[in-house]
Amino acid sequence: MKSSLLLATPTLSIPALAKTAQAAPGERTLRLYNTHTGEKLNTTFWAEGDFIPDAMKDINKVLRDHRTNKVAQMDPELLLLLTQLNEKLENKHELHIISGYRAPESNAKLHAASGGVAKRSLHMEAKAIDIRLPGKDLKMLHKAAMSLKGGGVGYYDSSQFVHMDTGRVRYW
Repeated sequence: MKSSLLLATPTLSIPALAKTAQAAPGERTLRLYNTHTGEKLNTTFWAEGDFIPDAMKDINKVLRDHRTNKVAQMDPELLLLLTQLNEKLENKHELHIISGYRAPESNAKLHAASGGVAKRSLHMEAKAIDIRLPGKDLKMLHKAAMSLKGGGVGYYDSSQFVHMDTGRVRYW
């Protein structure tokens, strides 16, 4: 079984595991960079027909609400959707995470400040993520995400990210 590598800024107390994950056939790996915390994660989270609990815990930590530091169990289907997106784009680089899980109090504050934040956002259910991929055109990322037909996909040009979720299929 493979382990994951979690790199953090010096001010964070997150363990760094020694081995960098490399995906073998049938394995699913994600490379993530949290733009708010500076944390990086390279992990194989699916192998031998099952999710790897330690890798899932690492992913949940990196995708936590950076405002409240609350962690939630991210929807495994969302993670699989991200690997499909990486495959479609032939991406071997880190996905930049703008928002993963969002605690209800964080979502309420963001909703009050912006019309672009849903009152009942799937971020609060750990079923949504906002991403960008440096070096890739945002429109291309949006188009690739929509082609997966895995849930909702939103395009936020002014904030430079694409929203993906595992809710019903819809586009904006």
